[in-house]
Amino acid sequence: MLYLSSFEFAEKTKILEPENYLGRCDHRRCESVAKTSRSVTSPSGNPSGVGGAVRLLISSIMMSADAEGADMMCCASCGIGQVDDIKLKKCTACYLVKYCGVKCQKEHRTKHKKGCKKRAAELRDEILFKQLQSNHLGDCPICFLPLQYDRNRSIMTACCSKWICRGCGHANQMREAEEKMAKKCPFCRSPVPTSKEGVDKDAMKRVEVNDPAALRYMGIARYNEGNYKSSFAYLLKGAELGDVGAHYQISLLYRDGEGVEKDVKKKVYHLEEAAIGGHLGARYNLGNHECRNSRHDRAAKHYIIAANLGHEGSLQALKKGFKAGWVSKEDFAAALRAYQAAIDAMKSPQRDEAEAFVALQSTVN
Repeated sequence: MLYLSSFEFAEKTKILEPENYLGRCDHRRCESVAKTSRSVTSPSGNPSGVGGAVRLLISSIMMSADAEGADMMCCASCGIGQVDDIKLKKCTACYLVKYCGVKCQKEHRTKHKKGCKKRAAELRDEILFKQLQSNHLGDCPICFLPLQYDRNRSIMTACCSKWICRGCGHANQMREAEEKMAKKCPFCRSPVPTSKEGVDKDAMKRVEVNDPAALRYMGIARYNEGNYKSSFAYLLKGAELGDVGAHYQISLLYRDGEGVEKDVKKKVYHLEEAAIGGHLGARYNLGNHECRNSRHDRAAKHYIIAANLGHEGSLQALKKGFKAGWVSKEDFAAALRAYQAAIDAMKSPQRDEAEAFVALQSTVN
């Protein structure tokens, strides 16, 4: 049975080097409610006790919330309030201040820039370091078990662009052989092409309907042909449609300057987008970069996220970090347990049978 290969750039092992993103917003705050920890006195001069302190604390919090809400209802530059004919728009980098127009936003930029960058960096990190529940391949659409990150243990169909685990693919092949059935896709039951030309024809059909996975496939196919500009065009469109693998491939093009000029910032942007989407290889490379720049706390976060989803390279990196002293015993132990749980969740009798069949074929050949 002929399936569409992923043609991932697995041979490219150079570390991708991310950079930091910017942003946070200056915002007026009322006095700290920490003052409420002081002794509170009743109108009569006697201490009002814990009840009075709690009431004052609640009052202070409400005043702080009211002050912040009032700030958000006014232009940060001119102070004009939001009324029926004036609509305020949030700063799209920090989301903490509003402006009545572009003019006010430009005038306030010098005061707002430093805080905005700091807040934007914090928001980016919140997204970047969020623990995902699965890698970017998701679950097999047939057995509903998590797909393994190792692409050699999954297959992609040309007709419907679905990633299917090798266990389900092998079971389908065995059934077809036993019952002498025509070869069809395990998922959509379309006839399987018998040549590379047939695979490309099916892929182009998917490209015409803007299938992100098919766009990535065509981009990688063009790359292997040496047509880097066409490769970039396909990959960029796939990335715009949300394909995580396309983001990763684009980062490689920007890194090597193939089809585009070398651009570190764009390379890092696409690499981080891939990591946010669950690409474990991109996450691992980000951890390596942070480690090389002695930002071990950030590196450990990247490695832990990937190891929790079953990435062996990240687990080995955590092991080295534990020996070096920048990964705690608790963090390493938790990552090890999560890694094993992720690996166990990917196992099934069908997948084990497929592994044994492939191993047998390799010894015969």
